[in-house]
Amino acid sequence: MEWLSEHLKEAEFWVGAALVVFALLLVWLKVPGMAGKALDARAEKIRAELFEAERLRKEAEALLASIKTQREEAERVAAEMIRNAEEDAKRMESEARVKLEDQIRRRADLAERKIATAEAQAAADVKAAAADLAADAAASVLAARLSGMKADPLVDSAVKGLAGKFG
Repeated sequence: MEWLSEHLKEAEFWVGAALVVFALLLVWLKVPGMAGKALDARAEKIRAELFEAERLRKEAEALLASIKTQREEAERVAAEMIRNAEEDAKRMESEARVKLEDQIRRRADLAERKIATAEAQAAADVKAAAADLAADAAASVLAARLSGMKADPLVDSAVKGLAGKFG
């Protein structure tokens, strides 16, 4: 008992006793259980946030993969469009070249026909002029002969020869 009376006079004893009473009070009020529940709730909330973060990360990866696929598809389509445009341009160029060569050939043929027609017309004009000139010259010669004589012996013999053939 002496020990108890000595310790009742010391402040450390009272601090220890208050601490024990406080601990018993906390247990009686179920504070450790509430703290455990609060910690469990916090852990569950953190677990849910981690799960949500993981889900969002997977969703972002799927979206990134989808975007990469779409980009690759767009690049492939663009490359195909460029290739088709180049092929179309080459085809159009060759068609235009063929049409141009055909048009040049037709125009050259038309020019050659016009030249040949002009040459034929010029030759015909020259022949007609030569025939007119020859007829004029023959008329002048005949007129000169007829003016000097009354009858041409050649014409007279030709006329007599004709009468015998028809008669």
